[in-house]
Amino acid sequence: MGSDRGAGLDQPAADETFCARHPQTPTGLHCGRCDTLICPRCLVQSPVGARCPTCANVSRLPTIDVSPVYLLRGVGAATASGAAAGAVWGYAFLGFFGFLIVFIGLGIGWAVSEAVSLATNRKRAIALQAIAIGGCVLAYFVRNIVAGVDILPANDAWGYVAAGVAVFYASSRLRF
Repeated sequence: MGSDRGAGLDQPAADETFCARHPQTPTGLHCGRCDTLICPRCLVQSPVGARCPTCANVSRLPTIDVSPVYLLRGVGAATASGAAAGAVWGYAFLGFFGFLIVFIGLGIGWAVSEAVSLATNRKRAIALQAIAIGGCVLAYFVRNIVAGVDILPANDAWGYVAAGVAVFYASSRLRF
């Protein structure tokens, strides 16, 4: 006599259940609150057990949820602070070379990132990092315009070091 074990492998069993959000995924998991069938892809682990995304009330953190209004405020702050920092750098600190230039870069990075952070209500996001980087690059360009040299001079290694330090510091302060 043959065994019935191999028969019917292509057809689902009568008591097999499927995920409510992914109808092709068989599952035996239930939401701990509403008893909806959920699969491992859509379950959210909470302190009181597995929940469906609806019951888990998944939302982005308010710190990293940046609306277009905040992005525009960040662009304005980065532009203003970058232009101001570049002007001060061009007028007051043009002759600084060597290791001291690192501190100028740190100051510019701090000023731009702090202005962006204050203008956006201390939010953090990749877009805000990019905006702060743009403000630091603008500071370098304004410094070169104030100093009366080319926008991208070929023999300005210390200026590039300061701009690089400013970019790194500003973006690291806005990281989430």
